[in-house]
Amino acid sequence: QVQLVESGGGSVQAGGSLRLSCASSAYTYSNYYMAWFRQAPGKEREGVAAIYTGDGSTYYTDSVKGRFTISQDNAENTVNLQMNNLKPEDTALYYCTAGPRSIWFPLRLSSYNNWGQGTQVTVSS
Repeated sequence: QVQLVESGGGSVQAGGSLRLSCASSAYTYSNYYMAWFRQAPGKEREGVAAIYTGDGSTYYTDSVKGRFTISQDNAENTVNLQMNNLKPEDTALYYCTAGPRSIWFPLRLSSYNNWGQGTQVTVSS
């Protein structure tokens, strides 16, 4: 089972930036999806951004388009999430996940089975 470890969370004021990183152990597939999800208190876990390591295709939920950027470092088996212009509604526990290339919906919760422990992002107004 792939191991995922997130880092980089913290507290910022609205308009600020944070960069999350996810280090993964070797995955059994040559090409796969990695994604970031988030879960705010009392809400369901939602997909934020995903990347397909095969060709670098990226996917974003509408609320973060233009503000968040997901990127990969293949040599380090790391995926990063650069978050700019953060808003209070971005406050949540952010989780990293990985899934096989057969995924049809990269931002759908049910597409993934492997999860990191999460890293907290808090944005104050």
